[in-house]
Amino acid sequence: MQAIANALRGQESENSQEALRVLDIVLRQHASKLGCLLVRQSFFHNEPRNFTDVGGGVLGCRGFHSSFRTSQGGLSLNIDVSTTMIIQPGPVVDFLIANQNVRDPYSVDWAKAKRTLKNLRIKASPTNMEYKITGLSEKPCREQLFSLKQKSKRDADGEAETIEVTVYDYFVNHRHIELRYSGDFPCINVGKPKRPTYIPLELCSLVSLQRYTKALTNLQRASLVEKSRQKPQERMRVLSDALKLNKYDAEPMLRSCGVSISTQFTQVEGRVLPAPRLKVGNGEDFFPRNGRWNFNNKKLVEPTKIERWAVVNFSARCDVRGLVRDLIKCGDMKGIRIDQPFEVIEESQQYRRAPPLVRVEKMFEEIQSKLPGAPQFLLCLLPERKNSDLYGPWKKKNLAEYGIVTQCIAPTRVNDQYLTNVLLKINAKLGGLNSVLAVEHSPSIPLVSKVPTIILGMDVSHGSPGQSDIPSIAAVVSSRQWPLISRYRASVRTQSPKVEMIDNLFKKVSDSVDEGIMRELLLDFYVSSGKRKPEQIIIFRDGVSESQFNQVLNIELDQIIEACKFLDEKWSPKFVVIVAQKNHHTKFFQSASPDNVPPGTIIDNKVCHPRNHDFYLCAHAGMIGTTRPTHYHVLMDEVGFSADDLQELVHSLSYVYQRSTTAISVVAPVCYAHLAATQMGQFMKFEDASETSSSQGGLTSAGPVAVPQLPKLQEKVCNSMFFC
Repeated sequence: MQAIANALRGQESENSQEALRVLDIVLRQHASKLGCLLVRQSFFHNEPRNFTDVGGGVLGCRGFHSSFRTSQGGLSLNIDVSTTMIIQPGPVVDFLIANQNVRDPYSVDWAKAKRTLKNLRIKASPTNMEYKITGLSEKPCREQLFSLKQKSKRDADGEAETIEVTVYDYFVNHRHIELRYSGDFPCINVGKPKRPTYIPLELCSLVSLQRYTKALTNLQRASLVEKSRQKPQERMRVLSDALKLNKYDAEPMLRSCGVSISTQFTQVEGRVLPAPRLKVGNGEDFFPRNGRWNFNNKKLVEPTKIERWAVVNFSARCDVRGLVRDLIKCGDMKGIRIDQPFEVIEESQQYRRAPPLVRVEKMFEEIQSKLPGAPQFLLCLLPERKNSDLYGPWKKKNLAEYGIVTQCIAPTRVNDQYLTNVLLKINAKLGGLNSVLAVEHSPSIPLVSKVPTIILGMDVSHGSPGQSDIPSIAAVVSSRQWPLISRYRASVRTQSPKVEMIDNLFKKVSDSVDEGIMRELLLDFYVSSGKRKPEQIIIFRDGVSESQFNQVLNIELDQIIEACKFLDEKWSPKFVVIVAQKNHHTKFFQSASPDNVPPGTIIDNKVCHPRNHDFYLCAHAGMIGTTRPTHYHVLMDEVGFSADDLQELVHSLSYVYQRSTTAISVVAPVCYAHLAATQMGQFMKFEDASETSSSQGGLTSAGPVAVPQLPKLQEKVCNSMFFC
């Protein structure tokens, strides 16, 4: 407790983190005595009313996160609603039918079932014993033989004789248990590799609260999001109830540590920052209201011209001519001059069922035969809304091989708003700007407009949970054309799977060659900002936890400094390093109103860190559910921002996202880095299997495996906001 007391006074040590872990472990033990499923610091009670079916034999299970934090207000307990995925408990056969979405057990794919069931725990009736599934029997229950010892008959040596019987025969005739349908299906094996133990399918039930760890399908994810939303009021009520339900005051270990937990929420003072003024076309000023604005009867601040372009339709059912006509009309109102397209190229019938790579190849043959030269822009119509298999190969072909800017759409309900949103993206990709901040237009951003300043957003995206050998993708976006802070370009690289620190920021190949990410971005800034070197570098880093803060400074920042020195020995810019976290469990509620906190709400006291400079910002208007604030930690500030100026800058950067007409929940450069990493990740999806997946597990006897490299983007699109 002494170490925690020291940390509260701002004297943190290794011990204080450990001391907090000890208190967290006491909470875990408390939950485990109540029979909860434990997932890190979250606890799930076995109560069917907390379960919600998301399809495929998977349930969302609602529980609670609780962990201790040191804050300015003292030791605090952070609790929040949490959801994990569990396997639908009950008869194994029901689970398999739901999981494979089939009508009856006769349609179950047993090879797939074997993989799905391995290591799950079951209860077997009528004994109610619990077992772990090790596999399935080779043969159906009626045919699967095993050796049964007969106690009554003994051979010459006095050993019990064994006879071969089928599993079905044993259960029905020896144990007199009626089996209705198991005869035709494999048995569940719960034995050891050399000594199988078989139980007929219908006697097995899955135990409750077993985690489902595979990646969810789009439908499951949508269903989960839909069902786990909670309005602020409801969430407050659920959390208050949780505190009562958990009876922490009855936990003897906590009491003996002298810890008692209040049942009230902490009251904090917040401020609401006013929305920044925007500039749109014709020099008009524009004030967002409630974190949103629109372009009705407004022109874009820098509209582009769309001249040499064509439409490509991959068998999407829609009125393409009507769509083009409406797009041109809508563009005209926003100030974008759009010529008639050269051609609408329809996919030929015979390739509709072909693999994605083939469809894209064939489409390009068509494009080359029908167009007089390379187009400036292609509008691509895809048949499926989300996650079309064509998307990755199509983007790769356009951006990496031909340097063509492309916009994919899957039109279902097309109205003015839809077309406007599509045009915002096209305009940004083709080098236009939709709106800018008034303070960057008249350059008057504190400390940023006076001295050449580059703003970086950094993110790493990892494969989904089940995929251990898919390389991680690091993306860094950087601002260009100082004093603007609305234009960006991206640099993306692959790195070893599941590695969070970016390792390609500086990559010295020889004494004069650096192939790292930073060199590319710094040179672009220099060229696009009138031959000026950035004297200030502001870094926003996404997705690292508190335990990794030192690595960001020691590994990533070091590489960036190296890259600067490599370009010019004498150049030493000043750094600001800020981490943006979305995955924390802190939520804010208004005491007097049932609504979410208003956009621009900032909290920098009481629940913040005792010593470090950090603050919470809700820049966006939370429309559904409860707003999730972004927690910004300032790890380093050599520029010397005042707290107000820095918060103002972060708030402003939530208003420069070119894809939408709303304030977004985390600064734009971080969002762009995320988009760039995701889009380039799609490139990797259909690479030749032998190139990307090395031997399962990623390490062969020859040592570490080379990580497959992303294809380089063409010069023409390299500096564009292709990720928009």
